[in-house]
Amino acid sequence: MAERRKTIRPRKTAVRKSRTTTAKKSSPKRWSQRVTRESDALDLKRGVFKLTSAKKIAASLKRSAEHSSRRKSGAYRSALSMLTFYINRAGKTLPKTQRTRLERAKVELKHQFGRE
Repeated sequence: MAERRKTIRPRKTAVRKSRTTTAKKSSPKRWSQRVTRESDALDLKRGVFKLTSAKKIAASLKRSAEHSSRRKSGAYRSALSMLTFYINRAGKTLPKTQRTRLERAKVELKHQFGRE
């Protein structure tokens, strides 16, 4: 009698079906970039968060907030929320010196809007 060889087959695992949508999805790693570009928050000056002075950052945010036609709430609220959004999205990768500068910019923003 002929000897039968057993073939080892890989186990079948459950295959997850992905949902198909008609709208094109953006990359999940770039959603904050898309939010910054397309949201109705502010029209920001390029590189505003990389400025070296907290006063300059606050002044630029204030100017952008007051002149923006895209914002839905008050100028102060829009400027502060955009600053907070940037700090939160940078997370742990934000250098400590830049984080403290941006936190000082929050305080300076309050002073420039006369909120304190």
